[in-house]
Amino acid sequence: MHHPISNIRRTAGAVVTSMALSLGVAAAAQAQTITAVMHASLRSLDPIITTTEIVRDYGYMVYDTLLSLDAKNKVQPQMAEKWTVSPDGKTYTFTLRDGLKWHDGAPVTADDCVASIQRFAAQDKLGQVMTNLMKEMKVVDAKTFTMTFKEPTDIALRALSRPSNLVPFMMPQRVAQTPPTQPIKETIGSGPFRFVNAEYRPGVQAVFEKFKDYVPRREPASGLAGGKVVKVDRVKWVTMSDPMTAVNALMSNEIDLIEDVPGDLIPMLEHNPEIVLKEYKERGSQNVARLNFTQPPFNNKLIRQAALRAIDQEAVLQAQVGNPKYYRVCASLYGCDSVYATNVDADKFVKGDPVKAAAMLKAAKYDGTPVVILHPTDQPTSTAMPPVYAQALRKAGFVVQLQAMDWQTVTVRRTSKEAISKGGWNIFSTMSPLSALADPVGSQTIAANGAGAWFGWPDVPEIEALRMKMARTGNLAEQKKIAAEIQHLAIDNVVVIPMGERSPVTALRKNVTTELRAPAPVFWDMAKN
Repeated sequence: MHHPISNIRRTAGAVVTSMALSLGVAAAAQAQTITAVMHASLRSLDPIITTTEIVRDYGYMVYDTLLSLDAKNKVQPQMAEKWTVSPDGKTYTFTLRDGLKWHDGAPVTADDCVASIQRFAAQDKLGQVMTNLMKEMKVVDAKTFTMTFKEPTDIALRALSRPSNLVPFMMPQRVAQTPPTQPIKETIGSGPFRFVNAEYRPGVQAVFEKFKDYVPRREPASGLAGGKVVKVDRVKWVTMSDPMTAVNALMSNEIDLIEDVPGDLIPMLEHNPEIVLKEYKERGSQNVARLNFTQPPFNNKLIRQAALRAIDQEAVLQAQVGNPKYYRVCASLYGCDSVYATNVDADKFVKGDPVKAAAMLKAAKYDGTPVVILHPTDQPTSTAMPPVYAQALRKAGFVVQLQAMDWQTVTVRRTSKEAISKGGWNIFSTMSPLSALADPVGSQTIAANGAGAWFGWPDVPEIEALRMKMARTGNLAEQKKIAAEIQHLAIDNVVVIPMGERSPVTALRKNVTTELRAPAPVFWDMAKN
């Protein structure tokens, strides 16, 4: 026979157990996850070896930077506690702030930072100029290092606060010592999120967890600077190659946000009370077409100029975006809101003129060599552009081959200098962040140092001399004059064909809140109610 008291104890115990289980379930339910469809799938985990924006965005999740730009584009300390400049303007001393840890628990040291800067500078255009001007970089103690230059310059501040492609993310020394031509094999950062390797499926999903040992700065978040205060437990990036599938998933509450909604699908979401649309001009980009200087027919400057004259910016933007509210034609290689904006030679490239292009092509004695255009079919914003190029070039008399492939294949194929018959190419297009173009010294689409240049490999020594001249002067009026000269040379040589500007429109469920506006999509300010 059971004693009544033991029955009471058992009942009480069951109640306590039930309450504990309920609390556990409630706690699990409260663990907040943001599920996002980004503009592209993540297939690479080395933000120094590639200029693709999705890998940059991954970098901002996992890594941190010594300096950052705030919302007013002013350089601010980030991992650095402070910096000082010697009276002669040649030596910069950087001191790390307290509490910096790698995701494996080890402290961040000056040795880590020096190795990271060296790897970044070997790949980045602004970093390369910085290296050319640098006399030495050395570690003083565990938290301090110096950079000494041959002449007075603020190039260190400009390079170490670079917001886009490439970004000087800090890595552990052992990782940063990986040659910049080889991908890193670890994902250990010191940023606000930790990458969950066990849940990574390349091209399918990437998962990030809040790094509990991250110590945010005390200042409010501003641009990419200030306190990176993470308000959710996890962020999951999932790939949905069909934009319509992503929109349906957002409307049915299966995902929380779409980072970049294709223009033709925006009307579906505009009047949905559960969805908030936000245009991010801070994340604006310039569409660019890049010609391969190493292969015919574009090893001929006159034929490059005919191609430049053929394509119309408005036609590209209409096909890509549709709604003029979210795009604009622009005559500046540096972005129309840049401090260096200029309309030099605008008459040669903003408005397409196939008749004039046809005459130029005939005068250049074009022999019918086919132009191979790489056409990514799995990124809505990139997919729309190549067919417009193809149509315009055909009208001008070019023979064109439009070759369809996924974006990952484009990023591999564009590295090839082989002949077309061996897998080469003539034109690829992409979008360059306006934040990366704003400084002509560091712009990858402007640099024209031949084999050391971005894909297409333009070789224009006069541009390189002007980039170095601009890096050496701190006088804004002189810098603007040099920027205009660089644009003239870049357009004359067709280093790049600018195709106008667009702003991404992000769609969020109304229970997801974010106030921060930055040049990259960041998640540390985001909350889910």
